[in-house]
Amino acid sequence: MVKPTSTSSHSQPSSQDNVQPLSKEQARLEKNSFLLALVGVSILFLFLLWPFWGAIFWACLIGLIFAPLYQRLLNIGKPKPNLAAAISLLICFVMGILPALFVIGSFFREGANLYQRLKSGDFDFSSQIEQIQTAFPIIKSFLARFNLDIEQIQAQLSDVALAGSGLIAQNALQFGQGTVQFIVAISLMLYVAFFMLRDGEQLVAVLVRALPLGDEREYLLFNKFAEVARATVKGNLLVAAVQGFLGGLIFWILDIRGAFLWGVVMTLLAMIPVVGAGLIWGPVALYLFSIGEATQGIILVVYGAVVIGLADNILRPLLVGRDTKLPDYLVLLSTLGGFAVFGLNGFVLGPMVAVLFIAFWEIFTREFNSPQENDGESTST
Repeated sequence: MVKPTSTSSHSQPSSQDNVQPLSKEQARLEKNSFLLALVGVSILFLFLLWPFWGAIFWACLIGLIFAPLYQRLLNIGKPKPNLAAAISLLICFVMGILPALFVIGSFFREGANLYQRLKSGDFDFSSQIEQIQTAFPIIKSFLARFNLDIEQIQAQLSDVALAGSGLIAQNALQFGQGTVQFIVAISLMLYVAFFMLRDGEQLVAVLVRALPLGDEREYLLFNKFAEVARATVKGNLLVAAVQGFLGGLIFWILDIRGAFLWGVVMTLLAMIPVVGAGLIWGPVALYLFSIGEATQGIILVVYGAVVIGLADNILRPLLVGRDTKLPDYLVLLSTLGGFAVFGLNGFVLGPMVAVLFIAFWEIFTREFNSPQENDGESTST
């Protein structure tokens, strides 16, 4: 009887023994090729997600803003993570999304009505400017010092008013026709936000492990990012909503037509620090003075400067500047720059970029350019 031959490792060499060790050049080539492929695949993946970046961006913000609520729900009664995330999203939908949908719909409706009035001649914007010019001739002489023609400015403002209201009316039509697409975007945002709430900590841990910046620096940057996101969204939106509500309220009390529309416009402009809602109530106050409604003009000026102005001067530093630790001028510049580059989302992205810029330079100054390291190097030499 023949015995089977042994197949031990001593008698038969393994496949690993035949592998030749890589040279440094080959190892470097493989590493660079892999990194290049990694960058290419990442760019392709981001390109695929680009059509949904707005929904993903706001889903991340919802996850950051409502993360404290989610943690509290987890600690109360010890519910499952899925249930806690669902309750957090329900509160977000009732408190934030539903009121926003109502305001957007009403804004489009009022803007469409204004466009029809301008187009039919029921509301003559040029005549309103002419009345202000007649009542305040100093405006014409002031503009003449800068070689500005009041008639040309008047025509341009009339065109801007007609074009702006027409744009609102056009978007209102597109908004109505794209209801299904809008609902899909909202659903996608809530769906992604659910996982951001439930798995947010795990996602941050994965990113910290993947990024080659150092765990301590990465956690610092993520914390800064979360702080400025919460402060900017809650602060700017709350300040803008308060100013828009106060402005629309005084317009309604003074029986100014289109109070809701102008209140929404003031809400949007109030996201810009310093100037904000004054771009609306200031010219309206001038118009009231020009038509002889001095009492209403005085009321609007005092109300705008004291009530609306104090809402911005008190609430914004408390809700935005304090948490972001940004000076007021940097908040203004980053917000304006964000609007110019990113559109409406810029009121969040602008301060975020500014805070990350400062955080990176603080880390560089502390770790790579500190006086202690320079002194040590000078003494050693």
